[in-house]
Amino acid sequence: MGYKIVVFLGPTLSVAVARQHLDAMYLTPAGNGDIVKAVIDHAPSVIVLIDGVFAQSPAVRHKEILWAMSRGVRVYGASSMGAVRAAELAAYGMCGYGMVFRWYRRTPLADDADVAVAMAPAQLGSFPLGDALIDIRLTLKRAVLDRIIERKLQVTLEQLARSIHYTERSFKKLISIAVEHGLSGPELLALDHWLQGGKRKQKEADAIGLLTLLSSKSFEMKTRAEPSFFELTEAFACDMEYYNFTEIISNSDLY
Repeated sequence: MGYKIVVFLGPTLSVAVARQHLDAMYLTPAGNGDIVKAVIDHAPSVIVLIDGVFAQSPAVRHKEILWAMSRGVRVYGASSMGAVRAAELAAYGMCGYGMVFRWYRRTPLADDADVAVAMAPAQLGSFPLGDALIDIRLTLKRAVLDRIIERKLQVTLEQLARSIHYTERSFKKLISIAVEHGLSGPELLALDHWLQGGKRKQKEADAIGLLTLLSSKSFEMKTRAEPSFFELTEAFACDMEYYNFTEIISNSDLY
């Protein structure tokens, strides 16, 4: 394509499916320091942040995204951690895409955990071990529109879903807890059956949409973006020293 794209991807979409939409370098979910490392190792023109780590190790920092953009890298975010960071950094030039991004953009106090899911180790492909709350909520909304359940049950199930820690949250777990709370009945049975083909996968749809956009002929980006100003902070410098990126903090062009 004439420019290099690095994509941080994990439980939202498999790499095999992602490659059907965009030929790029795919890396495991981003954590603290990984975007800086990608810029140093691969010199991409574009970085796409879809998935990132949440609790098992430090999350990707806002400052390293700003640093990447200061080096002329265009940074896009969607679906999961990418949508969260894009909503937070839109005013500084990070590009967000999709419904999940737009929801975070207009809901400043939204919980990051609404897009979080437990995932397998990177060595095993970072595949999802559950369902994100945002996908559960959109699915229940669709179930009401399809007249599978009533609005009252939707509200109750959303409350139950939110009470489940994201590491254990799934449709299967939700139905099980609903039964434990005495909600078993025709509506719940109908929902359980409908879920086999009725689940909303908005995170996945947003990821595919962004990758498709970046691969389309209408997307033109033949050169790197113009570098922007970056203010070095003590916290960022400490991070770079920790990850042994000392050459970054010694470069005078960062000031």
